[in-house]
Amino acid sequence: MEAFGAYEIKMKAAGLSPAAIAAFKRNYDQLLAGVTGMVPEAEIDSATGLPSLLDLPRVTPQEAKTLLSQTAVLKLNGGLGTSMGLEKAKSLLVVKDGKTFLDLIAEQVKHMRASYGSNVIFTLMNSFSTSADTRAFLQEKHPDLLQEPLIELMQNMSPKVDAATLAPASHPQQPDMEWCPPGHGDIYPSLLGSGMLDKLIDLGIKYLFVSNSDNLGATLDLDLLSYFAGSGKAFLMEVCERTAADKKGGHLCVRKADGRLMLRESAMCPDADKKAFEDIAKHQYFNTNNLWVNLPDLKAALAAAPGGALPLPLIKNKKTVNPRDAASEPVFQLETAMGSAIECFDSAGAIVVPRSRFAPVKTCSDLFVLRSDVYVIAEDATVAVAPELLPVAAGAPPRVPLIKLDDAHYKLVDQLEALAPSVPSLKDASSVTVKGKVKFEAGVKLVGDVTLEAAGGSPAVLGAGEYTGSVEVGEPAAVPA
Repeated sequence: MEAFGAYEIKMKAAGLSPAAIAAFKRNYDQLLAGVTGMVPEAEIDSATGLPSLLDLPRVTPQEAKTLLSQTAVLKLNGGLGTSMGLEKAKSLLVVKDGKTFLDLIAEQVKHMRASYGSNVIFTLMNSFSTSADTRAFLQEKHPDLLQEPLIELMQNMSPKVDAATLAPASHPQQPDMEWCPPGHGDIYPSLLGSGMLDKLIDLGIKYLFVSNSDNLGATLDLDLLSYFAGSGKAFLMEVCERTAADKKGGHLCVRKADGRLMLRESAMCPDADKKAFEDIAKHQYFNTNNLWVNLPDLKAALAAAPGGALPLPLIKNKKTVNPRDAASEPVFQLETAMGSAIECFDSAGAIVVPRSRFAPVKTCSDLFVLRSDVYVIAEDATVAVAPELLPVAAGAPPRVPLIKLDDAHYKLVDQLEALAPSVPSLKDASSVTVKGKVKFEAGVKLVGDVTLEAAGGSPAVLGAGEYTGSVEVGEPAAVPA
């Protein structure tokens, strides 16, 4: 308790709410207790028999208008996209036709409001790293949204933990480095501690749709909203079917002890059970991080939880206090994931959605295909696969090519934009692998399975034309097939 007392003083001095302090205390207590979070295969069953979005009835316009008046949309907007070399809010990255993530999200909300005559509430959950940039962007591009009273929910901060002493980490040269984001599980104490949960409920809002701002597939689906409202569930998770490419990621399962749905991440799986963990026929579903929450039920769950902190599993990340200095003091960053809350409700469920609702931009390869003609911006500002690439059979995935750019030359956004100022046509491509430093000129079309390999060390230029198969790209330009 003496160690936590120092944390409590530090967090109060930083203006953090009792809910934020209670959530951190729960994580810290788990750290002190040596909680491993391991979930052996013997303790779980597969999640089966889930409903599918494709089988849901269509909502009527009048029902949609009524439901939207009881709904809020919250986009997680706290990330900087540092893995892609970004230093501002990731949502401010231009992704398609000169529009940023945030442009498209804002336009989607405005279109839905105009179409149904219902003022659905829109909120961005910003962090101390993204708030100023986001507000400045909205002031310039969407000043009407900035004037809304609930436009911003501020994410809390968590103190970093000195790995050697478990006391609060200290870094007097740059005190801001003593703090870290608490993970998106912080949405629950942030809603409670900020007072926004009560404000939403007082406005008659029952349903909250939450998703990541970098996932343009995560739109407010009215059929899903209708299903959630009619289900009586407190919590609903959208899941997709796992493929071989997803086998190392977390999965949804059922805890035998109480029959509750839960998430098991790879770090929670004992080594002896790795084979079962990666069995996509047994554990079929992964979390998209698109969630639906019944706000009155959330308020009741928080009121019943000790200190108002949901019992979310701890994620312990080992870092250094200065992330850019590997020689600085080792620390633990204590985080939680919002999807883990599925095990905190008696009436939680999951629904299978098409892969199109899970299209996050995590790498420059993702951005490369998104900027191409594979995707189009629809009238309602949603980003969708081009109509000619949509499947004929219901439930089949769209024909989106697999892109693998050379990380040595395309890992960062500025690198991508220097080498691909004009993204090639990819509509007829099945897969594209780029090896070395290839620069794309305007008018390039890739067809089928394509491997492009730079012949030299300086940028090898791929001139206008159609290419297929294995292509050695030389200087000044490769000759089309």
